[in-house]
Amino acid sequence: MNTGISTAGKTGPLAGLKVIEMAGLGPVPLAGLMLSEMGAQVLRIERAGSDRPLLSLPDEYNIDRHGRSILRIDLKRQEGTELALRLAEKADLLVEGFRPGVMEQLGLGPDIVLARNPALIYGRMTGFGQDGPLAGRAGHDITYLAYSGLLHAIGHADSRPVPPLNLVADYGGGTMMLVAGVLAALFQRARTGKGQVIDAAMVEGVSMLATPLHALTAAGLWDERRGANLLDSGAPFYDTYETADGGHIAIGCLEPQFFAEFARLLPLDGRFVPGQYDKSQWPPMRAAIADRIRRKSRDDWDRLFAETDACVAPVLSLREAKHHPHNRSRDSFVTTGAFERPAPAPRFLGSRPAPATKPGDEDLSPSTVLARFGFAKTEIDDLVKLGMQANN
Repeated sequence: MNTGISTAGKTGPLAGLKVIEMAGLGPVPLAGLMLSEMGAQVLRIERAGSDRPLLSLPDEYNIDRHGRSILRIDLKRQEGTELALRLAEKADLLVEGFRPGVMEQLGLGPDIVLARNPALIYGRMTGFGQDGPLAGRAGHDITYLAYSGLLHAIGHADSRPVPPLNLVADYGGGTMMLVAGVLAALFQRARTGKGQVIDAAMVEGVSMLATPLHALTAAGLWDERRGANLLDSGAPFYDTYETADGGHIAIGCLEPQFFAEFARLLPLDGRFVPGQYDKSQWPPMRAAIADRIRRKSRDDWDRLFAETDACVAPVLSLREAKHHPHNRSRDSFVTTGAFERPAPAPRFLGSRPAPATKPGDEDLSPSTVLARFGFAKTEIDDLVKLGMQANN
């Protein structure tokens, strides 16, 4: 890996890193996007004749393809498999998100690929891992949350469990754990010269994120009843409240000094301040807070608490968040074409990752893509004829 060397015009801490991303849904493509925006040269291999995705997006908004070169390869043909293996020989990293056994059936399992390239890092993401009774089962974020025990913990005491979109298991327990594993394996390879196989299971990744909750439970400080604890809406000073205009504000003043500031400005009866953590006071405290919050609009409360440490925030919509003054001041959202999206994260001292954009003609040209992966001109024409279809 040639760290810091720009490849195909890319810069960043991962410049020079060659990545193969086997096309799939959700968590693996987001990992590919993040690696691309950190400077890696990512080649997305799409299977010829594969099914259409659940949501078909115009190229302008299809971030599963942004920032990549793309080849469509017929992996059912031996020639297509051989081309994929040739590409893997020249890659630093391969990431895939198929059910266990699929890559092996395609002739692209880690044993075969690492025999061709012993320094390759092979990142595998699944819902349940590569083995175990549930390994072959289908699932989604809500499935893995349910099996991890976390879905049971999310929601108010008087309601059923609420799925937190698909952010926690898919992208927290999946994407982020895969990226963390990849970066750890890169460090290991720098010392040993050897590749690695990463088994990133979303149900295990999201459970890892919940380690502090398991610690609290073991210590007898967390009640398994939903909505009965400090951080699950059980505490009246860590919850959302409806405002006069039908909006909401989020209150998170856990520390006594922050709660005292909140109580002073609301205002809240002073008797609640010394008894903040007295659970017998929580029901009347919640009623008092709700009554006060309903008297003003969301933006009125925002203005009142804006310059304080009371930990009060307006609950913004996705659209509103793009226009918040703080986000505008940091350019936290960027526009590429007609698409305004979150800026690449994290940031790095002295440089800022460039946002990925939809693939251009050169990113879809087999000849250009193969040249980027270091193939000589004399062999590109022959390779293009093997196992490939026109990209679209």
